[in-house]
Amino acid sequence: MTVPGTRRGRWAPAGVGVAGAVAAGGLSPHHAASAADQVWSPFVLVAGLLLVGLVAERDGLFRVAGYQIARRAPNGFALFAGASVLVALVTSVLNLDTSVVFLTPVLVHAARSRGHDEGPLLYGSLLLSNAGSLLLPGSNLTNLIVAGHHHVSGAAFFGRMAPAWVAAVVVTAVVVGVVERRSLHPGTGDRAERQPTVVGLGLVAVVVVTVLVLALRSPAVPVAAVGIVVAGIRLVTRREQGHRVAEVVGLPVLVGLFGAAVALGTLGRSWSGPATVLSHLDAWGTAAAAVVASVLVNNLPAASLLASRVPPRPYALLVGLDVGPNLFVTGSLAWILWLRAARTVGAHPSVSRASLLGVVSVPLSMAAAVGMLSLTGSH
Repeated sequence: MTVPGTRRGRWAPAGVGVAGAVAAGGLSPHHAASAADQVWSPFVLVAGLLLVGLVAERDGLFRVAGYQIARRAPNGFALFAGASVLVALVTSVLNLDTSVVFLTPVLVHAARSRGHDEGPLLYGSLLLSNAGSLLLPGSNLTNLIVAGHHHVSGAAFFGRMAPAWVAAVVVTAVVVGVVERRSLHPGTGDRAERQPTVVGLGLVAVVVVTVLVLALRSPAVPVAAVGIVVAGIRLVTRREQGHRVAEVVGLPVLVGLFGAAVALGTLGRSWSGPATVLSHLDAWGTAAAAVVASVLVNNLPAASLLASRVPPRPYALLVGLDVGPNLFVTGSLAWILWLRAARTVGAHPSVSRASLLGVVSVPLSMAAAVGMLSLTGSH
């Protein structure tokens, strides 16, 4: 994964992030260390998942999954509905960044194999990954940052967020389906070419990291270790190239976001402004503030800033941090990963088109999700 632009400037995000982290450390070493301790594990986790995704892609798992989806869907609407459920479930279990990297190629191939327009599935992959990342702590790295203060179990988090998750996913899927309804034509029939079942290193790695994410409260290091091992095996056996591994991990972007998260986390610990603002907002205002912060600075640094102190309404905050990034490409790392994954299979996603869908879906899905939190008393 690389940031769109010239190769010469690919390390610019890392430079900005490192500069911010260094400045924060110089101004307040204690607060900077505390911020880094809060945010390091989410970034390690996503790096490991991306490495596993690379190995799975090389094994052909995406092609097999695309064939299975296309073969079972009788029409375009059924294909979109099935894809929406798949995205929401994979996002919940394996994290939204993994979802956009793993599933975007799957959905594009599925649409093409049936002669359907790939647009609804392509944009649904992104928007439903963001909206569907509310269910479990590991579903979104922002969840890990915010929920870290409360030390809640996965089961307790699930119990509080499940109604909001259902609401956000259903509303987002309906909006995308309605806006893109003309593209969900019947297609040209089942033209999907049969793909051989793949049982290899990629499949084993996916199963292992799934178990780790579900079973462990802190799966970052074990998942990263799995990713490093399987990618290392591919490098040693010359079945993968080093530049491809570096491209998929996207170290400049990860370093840049980590540095920004440390800087803003330090700011939030040194300055009471964000905490004071959140203390005066209700659930609706908290979610709205999180949306604005996410679009301005990305949801990971925004989570570090707004959750640098214990937030009074953490679940409403997460609705804004998780769903709000659908508004614009600056909102979450998932956008960059989605753009890269789509382009690797020859798709041409439009940022403006995705943002337009987000402008329509975000207010509605957030209202539904916050409304469910209010009904259940889980702010």
